[in-house]
Amino acid sequence: MIATTSRPVPAATPADHPLLRTLLSRPYPAVMGVLNVTPDSFSDGGQFIAPERALAQARRMVAEGADIIDIGAESTRPYGGAQPVPAEEELKRLQPILADVVCLGVPVSIDSMKSAVVGWALGTGAAMANDVWGLQRDPDMAGLLAARGSPVIIMHNRDRADANLDIMKDIADYFARSLDIAAKAGISSDNIVLDPGIGFGKTSEQSMTALARLGELAVFGLPLLVGASRKSFIGSVTPSEPHQRLGGSIAAHLIAAKAGARIIRTHDVGETVQALRIAAAIWDRR
Repeated sequence: MIATTSRPVPAATPADHPLLRTLLSRPYPAVMGVLNVTPDSFSDGGQFIAPERALAQARRMVAEGADIIDIGAESTRPYGGAQPVPAEEELKRLQPILADVVCLGVPVSIDSMKSAVVGWALGTGAAMANDVWGLQRDPDMAGLLAARGSPVIIMHNRDRADANLDIMKDIADYFARSLDIAAKAGISSDNIVLDPGIGFGKTSEQSMTALARLGELAVFGLPLLVGASRKSFIGSVTPSEPHQRLGGSIAAHLIAAKAGARIIRTHDVGETVQALRIAAAIWDRR
């Protein structure tokens, strides 16, 4: 079990931000659709870098029931090999598409670790930030989000996996550091979602451990997001390429939902929406 000594355990409270209140009010987890406008993302790199194809994919996800679209313009491939890009390149990829996606009427999250990109995206209509380095890489990120009053997803990450690590302790310690940064910057806890970062800086075994013990993260009293979609731990159990991992992704997400995840991030929106709603309907009949 996780023991936290650096901060008191908060009581879980309803989200006060209108976006989070809406996302978390459903009887089943909200579904976040992934839109990568990159040439090198691990699962769909290059498929949606053309603005017209990105917009078509966003429309498809909205039609399939996505509650929020998470758009990113820099690959953060969890298994290495991602090519870092400057903020200018991220903006170049986002500028032809972001406003049009916002106009679809579904909230948009900006997936970036750079405050310059996040600031521009929030000004263009994005409603939430998704920081895969949990406020710990860009020193200006926390202050920006506090000033904007924007919700933020704080994700656990590591530069490299360490098989000898107690991964749950590492996640808890990391979140404690991120939450301290957030508090000092003035970010309300009501604006924070935690993501254990399945696949990021973790072995396949550690990713499965994080899913199996997800409920321990309730100690932070904050909503949890899980994104296990197409991740490599699925292929470690049943050898497969990313596009062949729909069944494993749904299995992992149903387990996460049962353990308390309130937002599920996925490439396969329609199938995930159906699975979560059917599972919730069945569980309600116990």
